[in-house]
Amino acid sequence: MQALLDPAILFFLLGLTAGFLKSNLEIPPQVSRFLALYLLMALGLKGGFALSQSGFGSEVGLALGLALLLAVIIPALSFLLMRRLIAPFDAAAVAATYGSVSAVTFITAIQYLEGRNLAFGGHMAAAMALMESPAIIFAIALASKMRSKLAVQPGPQQVAPMGFKGVLHESLTDGAQFLLLGSIAIGLLTGQEGKLAMEPFTGNLFKGMLAFFLLDMGVSAAKNLPKLRGQTPWIYVYALSAPLVHAALALVLGYGLGIKAGDLALLMVLAASASYIAVPAVLKHSMPEANSALYLGMSLGITLPLNLVIGIPLYVYVAFRVAGA
Repeated sequence: MQALLDPAILFFLLGLTAGFLKSNLEIPPQVSRFLALYLLMALGLKGGFALSQSGFGSEVGLALGLALLLAVIIPALSFLLMRRLIAPFDAAAVAATYGSVSAVTFITAIQYLEGRNLAFGGHMAAAMALMESPAIIFAIALASKMRSKLAVQPGPQQVAPMGFKGVLHESLTDGAQFLLLGSIAIGLLTGQEGKLAMEPFTGNLFKGMLAFFLLDMGVSAAKNLPKLRGQTPWIYVYALSAPLVHAALALVLGYGLGIKAGDLALLMVLAASASYIAVPAVLKHSMPEANSALYLGMSLGITLPLNLVIGIPLYVYVAFRVAGA
């Protein structure tokens, strides 16, 4: 219950309530787009600054390497499973959502650890930012490949199937994704001086902007949740079980590599979370074929409450129980 008292979470619930009550509360699309881009930029800078400060020691390298590995394995496994249950574009969108990470869940987990004086590495903020990217690239590449397969043989007004280079270019230059990757690089290059210069932008403003964005996400989720009716029951099973399975995968791999308990707990949180910022922002503009009601309904309506109420305390307890204080 204490986790639910976070202002950002409460603004999400406020938006959810407004949507259910059919209030005329609405965030203009251009404002919503700006908020998404701001959050992507701030997240990238935070990750770059943390990575610049911690350096590239073996402990940091192991944690970041495992974070990237999880960010590749999870969306791939998710897509292989979900494509048997739902339409291909929807499967790719769900894989991207659950393969990426949630800043809200991550911030709540950090507050949970700090409130109990449990140690963790500052470089985990970089791990959070790094884990945003692979799932989004994976989804965009899949979407491009599927579009090329659906295309008829090229004619006078038809588009030829896109080759590998074209898919890679589209994946890496998508506006929101490009901004995120570039912001990580800028944060890494500018380091502490850049952090001090950007502090009002990435520090004090971040939580308020996040709350405003989640207000919009809550309204959107409430409008889309009823559309989950009639979907296969397996999506509910997946939304409830995937966080636990993904956290268990992170636990096994992290413990095997000797990751410290605090970092291991945050890796479990990141693996279990589903994106509420980067993926919805990118998929809304880059994969309109996907049913936003499906991936937003699953992630915001089911997985977010599960992780906040049950998941974070469980992941932290298990990580410290297995890896030691």
